[in-house]
Amino acid sequence: MYLMKRTTKLLLSALVLAAILILAAPAAAADCYRYAGDLYVCDARPTQAVFSGPFYREHSLFYERDYAWLADDTPLYAAPRSDAPITEEPTKGLLFYTIEDTIVDGAGMTWYKVSDTEWARGDTMHLYTESQLTGMNIHSRPERPFGWVMDRFRPAPAPDTEAPENAPLLEVYTFVQIYDVAEGSDGWLWFDIGNDQWVKQPHLALVDVTERPDDVGEDEYWVEVDLFEETFAAYEGDRMVYAGLTATGLEGFETNEGLFTVYARHREWPMWGGEVGEDFYFLQDVPHTMFFDDEIALHGAYWHNSFGAPRSHGCVNMTPRDAEWVWFWSENAPNDLWVYVHSRPQEYFMERYGGELAGGSSIQLSLGH
Repeated sequence: MYLMKRTTKLLLSALVLAAILILAAPAAAADCYRYAGDLYVCDARPTQAVFSGPFYREHSLFYERDYAWLADDTPLYAAPRSDAPITEEPTKGLLFYTIEDTIVDGAGMTWYKVSDTEWARGDTMHLYTESQLTGMNIHSRPERPFGWVMDRFRPAPAPDTEAPENAPLLEVYTFVQIYDVAEGSDGWLWFDIGNDQWVKQPHLALVDVTERPDDVGEDEYWVEVDLFEETFAAYEGDRMVYAGLTATGLEGFETNEGLFTVYARHREWPMWGGEVGEDFYFLQDVPHTMFFDDEIALHGAYWHNSFGAPRSHGCVNMTPRDAEWVWFWSENAPNDLWVYVHSRPQEYFMERYGGELAGGSSIQLSLGH
């Protein structure tokens, strides 16, 4: 089972990366300079793309993990037998476990081992594959804002207009760049994602280069979390190096704004909370957990694929691959990783870029849902 899972993910990674490199790489450019007299030497090698998808790590823990959620009102057992002692009484909630082993008993019942001393009946567990969505490596300063489409829809030909039926259909999590911005009649901003394709602000989650907070050193590592856009960006000093989507705190569980530092790191860490019958959750082996604000952390979220919108009880959920990238990148930081959480006002892009963004062709890459 593990070999099949690893092979499938490696193939998916290769296909996605190939698509990113093909669509994001610029055409070959001829940079010429005077060599002597009237002799010019030209370098026609292609320049490096601004954006690229990350490679999956060779020793990623996700090659060795299978996850499953436990149905409500079902127990866990001390052994793979229905007459074994119950170790965990039935409850209701969001209950996710790591599958450590699988056996089939003499009666044909599948059993999943979820810890050293706990087993679950196969008919009460639902296997779940973590999101394969990733953010983008940033190789040079982006010329314009960029981000991801949050809904499956057709872009309009102009602000405050409806999309024609023959307009191209954009998939969820399509990667785009912003070429123009305009204010709609209802106060919402509209963005041109290239070729006069306009998208209303609520359909996008955007990233833009942010000024380094005063307390962060010029060579220090920090992560910006934008609560309005539900995105994050990783920086080394003033240089953005990576960006992706987040899922932060729901209403009533808002993620606090401010500048923090990571004070504890765990490759995997259990999390639980809420009220049984309402919002109780137990999440075994939460990957790449980095605590920065009391019990609030940056971490991977393998149990959902709802990035780009509030979802959590206060933590900053990242896709599993993005959290893994941040975890290993920040190991090399010269400082305890800074985390800057803020909420960019929706008027920001008009105030900063109104009338200044140059039009052009867009990079549009659908990464699937």
